[in-house]
Amino acid sequence: MSAHVPLGPLLEPAFHLGSVPTTWAELLGFATGAVNVWLVVRQNILNWPIGIANVVLLGLVFLDGGLYADAGLQVVYVALQAYGWWMWLYGGDGRDALPVSRTSRGEWIGLLAAGAAGTALLVWMLTAWTDSTVPFWDALTTALSLMAVYGQSRKRLESWWIWITADLVYIPLYWSKDLKLTSALYVVFLSLCVAGLAAWQRDWRATRAAGAAASAA
Repeated sequence: MSAHVPLGPLLEPAFHLGSVPTTWAELLGFATGAVNVWLVVRQNILNWPIGIANVVLLGLVFLDGGLYADAGLQVVYVALQAYGWWMWLYGGDGRDALPVSRTSRGEWIGLLAAGAAGTALLVWMLTAWTDSTVPFWDALTTALSLMAVYGQSRKRLESWWIWITADLVYIPLYWSKDLKLTSALYVVFLSLCVAGLAAWQRDWRATRAAGAAASAA
């Protein structure tokens, strides 16, 4: 499989950062990605449709850049974005809006086991079937991202820690692949993830305090 697949006008250069071209897909992915994470921080339901647009655009960028696991991940993301959209609307105890909650021990065991197995499987697939030059890092970030999206779709507070871990790998990975704007986007993502962690933690504490007050009454 070629590392550069012709995928139409979205992969034409919009501008150059030095000698490195930045495609329209990468530029639009930057914009929709930043808006998407900002909306997640604010627990705004519009993050999901904007997120779908973002993953489609970034899927083109990653396929063109030879990051095949990340490209395939975007297809899975579309389904997870739809699931998260539904959960945020109707996932509460009374089929109402979903509150922020903590990840249970059982969930952590399942997530870590699935993440380790997924990473190992993807490393094997990328090594055997593609010309990927970064099979482990591509596989690891794919597994971490899937774990984070699962947590995000259920408003688990710790999903932000998983995103932060993934972003710390993504930033140098994309830079090494000459995806300079996408690397910069993930620096923005990292700062938004820290803000999201703080915001969701405040919301979780407020919800818990309100529940304790209601029980006492």
